[in-house]
Amino acid sequence: MKARTAIVCSVADQGVAALTNILVLVAAARLSTVADFARFSAVYLVFTVLLGVSGAYTGQPLVLRRGESDEVRGACRSAVAFTLLTAAALGALLATVCLTLPGATAHALMMLGLVLPVVLGQDTMRYAFSTLHLPHLALAGDVLRLVCVLGALAVQPYGAAAARLVSVWGLSALPALLLSAALLHRRVAGTPLRLKVLLRRGHLGRRFVVEFGVGNATSQLSVLGLGMVGNPLVVGALRGATTVFGPLNVLFTSATGFGPPLLGRLASERRRIRATATLAVVLAVTAAAWATALALLPDGIGRHLLGDTWPTAAALLPATGSQYAAMAVGTCGLLALRMLDPRTTLSIQVVFSLAAVAFLTGGYVLGGVPGAAWGLCLGSVCKAVATWTRVARLRRRTAVEQVPVSASVVRSSS
Repeated sequence: MKARTAIVCSVADQGVAALTNILVLVAAARLSTVADFARFSAVYLVFTVLLGVSGAYTGQPLVLRRGESDEVRGACRSAVAFTLLTAAALGALLATVCLTLPGATAHALMMLGLVLPVVLGQDTMRYAFSTLHLPHLALAGDVLRLVCVLGALAVQPYGAAAARLVSVWGLSALPALLLSAALLHRRVAGTPLRLKVLLRRGHLGRRFVVEFGVGNATSQLSVLGLGMVGNPLVVGALRGATTVFGPLNVLFTSATGFGPPLLGRLASERRRIRATATLAVVLAVTAAAWATALALLPDGIGRHLLGDTWPTAAALLPATGSQYAAMAVGTCGLLALRMLDPRTTLSIQVVFSLAAVAFLTGGYVLGGVPGAAWGLCLGSVCKAVATWTRVARLRRRTAVEQVPVSASVVRSSS
């Protein structure tokens, strides 16, 4: 498959996956009472966290592999088998514990445990297809899942319990899982199955899980903390402003999760870094253009999107748009570091996630909600600068190590 076609299929696959998640929540909201939708949302949040952990531990180390050897195909087979086994064990534990607990939320969590191998297994196969340079097969599976989940939810009655919606949502992914498994089996059958490798101490997935926890949880918890001890409106305003930038999150996820196999096709390290830098510029310009388009939206359309939250969110668009432009540069910097040396990204994630919390808090103290938004922007700018500074240092070190020694120098030194 040509590189351009692979890029289009990969981005389209991420778009379909993101659209599925959005439409699932919309359908659940339309089918549920306020209380049942709150329960479904809580369970879906648990699933989102488990999905992120699974992708960080199994999927992201997998896509860093290059080539189409039996070892790479075996790694794909092992990653899928590992996910299915661990998801089954974790799901059984979750279902058993929740079975003994009262309440509708516990019942919904029990159903999540039962369908967990289906939804996590299908997601890991997307990483496997990307690693094998077959993103069109991942796209086929996700399109089938989108059709099945919408069809299954469409026939549910209004007032359906959260547990029922969770089970319908999870089981609707079964056709996509079976299709993906059949397509993947044709490529990896007979390759070695090595599950112990994923449990070794040096497995990169452990570092990526920590990065996921620090990078995603820290800022969210700090915003919630400000809402609890300060002005509760800060939560709704910041969440509303970031919600309208959802399409950019799809692009960022595509870059970090599925970019390495595409960039790995380039012949030299220098070309890969240049391509990543070009991608950073493209994503930053896209973020700026998206922010400009949102700023020009009529007030009526904005209120249709976010309701009464729109006025406060609209006031934060300059800060949030600038933040997302900086995030684009930083995301691509992390992508470059993962190709150069994936063990260098953890320290940056930890340090600058904590710095973002400090900037957020300081900005809120100095300037209220707008100050908090600009504080987050400053944190993203500092992280972007740090990532590309580290890329430049590693690139210079690699270039020095690869400088050839001429025969004349060898003779003169002897």
